[in-house]
Amino acid sequence: MMKQMASVMLFSVGLLLTVALTSNGCTKETEKPLRVGVTSGPHAQIMEVVAAEALKRGVRVKVVEFSDYVQPNAALADGSLDANSFQHLPYLEQQQKDRGYRFDVVGTTVTFPIAAYSSRHSSLDALPKGAVLAIPNDPTNGARALKLLEDAGLLRLRKVQDANVTPLDVEWTRGEYQLRELDAAQLARALGDVDLAIINTNYALEAGLDPFKGLLRESPRSPYANIIAVRAGEAGRPDVKVLVETYHSPEVRAFIERTFKGALVASW
Repeated sequence: MMKQMASVMLFSVGLLLTVALTSNGCTKETEKPLRVGVTSGPHAQIMEVVAAEALKRGVRVKVVEFSDYVQPNAALADGSLDANSFQHLPYLEQQQKDRGYRFDVVGTTVTFPIAAYSSRHSSLDALPKGAVLAIPNDPTNGARALKLLEDAGLLRLRKVQDANVTPLDVEWTRGEYQLRELDAAQLARALGDVDLAIINTNYALEAGLDPFKGLLRESPRSPYANIIAVRAGEAGRPDVKVLVETYHSPEVRAFIERTFKGALVASW
């Protein structure tokens, strides 16, 4: 009889514990971390702060770093990630068109004004005839770089209203220069081999370059705000909502302003 009563009591306690854990959201499923892919550098730095703040809100974020712009979307598509935060909307739209990805945008993050750097020349006027100008080789950042050069008066683009301009659309206005397309992650390393390189700010900062000392700099109010992406249909997940709310918190904004001092800006 005593054994039966003890068994009933143990069962009741176990049942109460199960109910309590479930009601608090502490099931095995919700204990899984939200895996967020970022590129190394500022995106990773910011997401580590987001992860620490999200933990206070009951969501564990695992930050997964990548060294290029291709892998984070591939990993999101194949289920290795739950979200990523590294790209602006024009790049995502081009990737979805080229690779068939089906992602949803759940929030904006920061804007990295792109800039032009040179280790050989101190001004655009010093660029010699035949100077080599290096730009990113992906369509969206390449077009962005060409527009920056156009704004500086170095060239004219035939397709003025086309967001997907390429080197084939260039007419030189200040001399015959050469365009060299390189992987965005390699541009900072190529500075010694070219006359000018237009480099995304995350890679520039990682290489120790000062965006405010570039020969050209895009306006912080450019349309290239970075975003957080998830697989289509998963925007309503509670942990994803917490991720976005945390990213947009005063604590994260203060970290961005204090750490980067205007080299990149919050876009919300």
